[in-house]
Amino acid sequence: MDSIERSNYNVPDHFIFCLECVTDINQTSITPTRTNLEQLATKYNLTSIYKSCDTIEGLEDSLNALLYRDHDFKNYEILYLVLQGQANTICINAYYYTLEEIAELFEGKLTGKILHFANSKTLDLEPDEAQYFLDITGAKAISGYGVDATYGNSNTLDALFFSLFSEQDNIVDLVETLFQKNYTLCKLLDFRLYY
Repeated sequence: MDSIERSNYNVPDHFIFCLECVTDINQTSITPTRTNLEQLATKYNLTSIYKSCDTIEGLEDSLNALLYRDHDFKNYEILYLVLQGQANTICINAYYYTLEEIAELFEGKLTGKILHFANSKTLDLEPDEAQYFLDITGAKAISGYGVDATYGNSNTLDALFFSLFSEQDNIVDLVETLFQKNYTLCKLLDFRLYY
């Protein structure tokens, strides 16, 4: 398993924890996600932690390492998940897991966090599915896109979304600002927020 990599060593108020599913964690290529995180660090002074996984156990181990071994966990407002899947599932190594299963893995462990999915996975939850996830995990919100990456990569909008966290605390106001700043892209990628 790869080590945690910090893309900025300053000490800001907010951190982003990025977990990306890759085919093989033993390959050391730089993914577009890692490049995007480095640009966020430079442009917006947003510190991020990047980890990759290729199994559900790797996902669980990575999040548990963050929860139990990182003393700055309280500063991680955003868990940025770059995974395959659609609607209410994620796909890791050709296996599908529902968000309900993921919620049970992290019961009560994500209090106050926002899970943001890149558009490598579409996000389409029924209200009761979203509420179940939020209630079980304690997360503040789930966000993502209704349109997958075949219509355009979400990196630009993800970066804007993350940058707004240094300016606003209220998630609803933040999303309104996101739409004001880039309405066309928000509509094109069908940005969604469940809270």
